[in-house]
Amino acid sequence: MTSANTSTTASRTRRSDKRTAILHAARKVFGRDGFARAGIDVIAAEAGASTRTLYNHFDGKEALFTETVTASASEVAEAQIAMLDRHLAAETDLEAALVGLGFDLVTSSVRDEFADHFAIVRQISVEAAHFPAASLRAWQEAGPRRVHRAVAAGFERLQAEGRLRVAQPERTARHYLALINAEVADRTAVDGTPPADADLRAGVADGVHAFLVGYLPRA
Repeated sequence: MTSANTSTTASRTRRSDKRTAILHAARKVFGRDGFARAGIDVIAAEAGASTRTLYNHFDGKEALFTETVTASASEVAEAQIAMLDRHLAAETDLEAALVGLGFDLVTSSVRDEFADHFAIVRQISVEAAHFPAASLRAWQEAGPRRVHRAVAAGFERLQAEGRLRVAQPERTARHYLALINAEVADRTAVDGTPPADADLRAGVADGVHAFLVGYLPRA
């Protein structure tokens, strides 16, 4: 490799590193301040960059928010779909599998690994009208809707095996997700503080029990 090639590679690496730093900073600031209140200068300072550098990477705050929220939503979706595959493939009874899956899905929304992403989601829930509509559609498609479709496909497979009675997989998935999330959504609505693990698991287990009353095959 020539010195010119080495210099070009190093320059691209620095540019990629700076872009990553800006995205991480934006995730933190948007989660803390929302979209309308988040300042480009604040995000740049958090990333250790100038506003000029930020604009070299992104056209403006809306473009930065869209890439931030879709990239983080995609990371969360990948992790949650892996949970789905692991639990539904497990050699265990259906109720235990659905409780285990539900607990992992719920705790992924309240634990440190994805804390900045779900802080943004809470901001969206409070002030959706202040977020760009196109960005919200991109977030939904990259994250929640992707997971929803994966859950629906998993339930279709369970129906094919005779383990669930599913007329409309998309609706069935929506019911399951609503039931497992009901308690954590209610108890984190005020300050974002999650219940203890034992309470979370109990809430998920009750939700799964209610779900199975409606969706287990009938004799």
